[in-house]
Amino acid sequence: MPAGRRDPHRDAGERADGVALRLPPPAAGDPFARHRLAGTLIKGQPLGGTEEEWVVIEQVDQAVALAEQLSGRAGPDAPVFGRFSFPVRYPWFRAWVNGPGGRRLGLAPIPGDTVTLRMLRRTLARELAYRPGGLLAAKIHLKHVSAATTEGYASRPGGAQAKLLAEIGEHEAERNLQLVLTEFHNYQDGVMPAGPGARELTEFFSSVDGDLADHAGTAPNVLASDQQVLNLLGKRAGALHLGVANYCWFTDPSRALCLKLAGTPGAGKPLIGMCDSARCPQATHHPRHRAAWAKTAEDHAVFLGQIGRTRKAEHARLNAELERAHRVLDAIDAAAGHNHEETR
Repeated sequence: MPAGRRDPHRDAGERADGVALRLPPPAAGDPFARHRLAGTLIKGQPLGGTEEEWVVIEQVDQAVALAEQLSGRAGPDAPVFGRFSFPVRYPWFRAWVNGPGGRRLGLAPIPGDTVTLRMLRRTLARELAYRPGGLLAAKIHLKHVSAATTEGYASRPGGAQAKLLAEIGEHEAERNLQLVLTEFHNYQDGVMPAGPGARELTEFFSSVDGDLADHAGTAPNVLASDQQVLNLLGKRAGALHLGVANYCWFTDPSRALCLKLAGTPGAGKPLIGMCDSARCPQATHHPRHRAAWAKTAEDHAVFLGQIGRTRKAEHARLNAELERAHRVLDAIDAAAGHNHEETR
């Protein structure tokens, strides 16, 4: 835990003395199993704290299990990590990663910038907030007392939410712009998009290419700068929404299939959770989405092999879903100009 003054509304979930006890592992084969750590809430709680549990991903559970083995603690309730000074331990860790040991394991070097626990915690909150419903998820996971703490880490009442949302908006806009730039470069290299909205997107990229060519024609000795390309792509980047297995180019709400299905054709944002990208005229598929569609095809093939033949309706539905997944995969491969192994 960092030393010095700290926001009284921050870090409500930090445990005392590094205690993080692993609860019994989930049953093998249970798809709804969760890995949990038991700890103690200290701030704002009665003397001695209150017992609490954290749901964590499997990698965190494995890391704590390894720490238990390395700590050599005397009893089951002894601290796993104990007290430590982050400004001392972190430079040691960075030096090891950047040294011969880290290079031998193929670890990426860590930059020499200053890092604090507060910075790491803020970065985690921001990454959680990127996702739908992420602000509430971050508040719950980080055990914050107030949502304003999660929304901005600012002590000014009423200003935290707007500040964090503006910051998230800036990062999302930059991310979208870089994604569109990547796909434009793919278009220039002959890797085309697939999906119902592919033709419209390709025409847009073609018009941008034409504008750049016209610019080069008026000034033969001047190449188009990256900023000029980004300026031409900026409007389309503002319409980009990310799906699990597609890009949604939300340029015309009246054409959005998800809004038609929901009966809200005038909404300002797509319902990305209802996206049927194989039928929506504003959806495109790209090589980066191939793995998601391949996994879908694989899962449906497994389900078809497990259900009985008497369940004809379920067979028909799964067969249709499997055929659609294969059609999308074939379209992605054909547009990208690459050969992939079939997942049939």
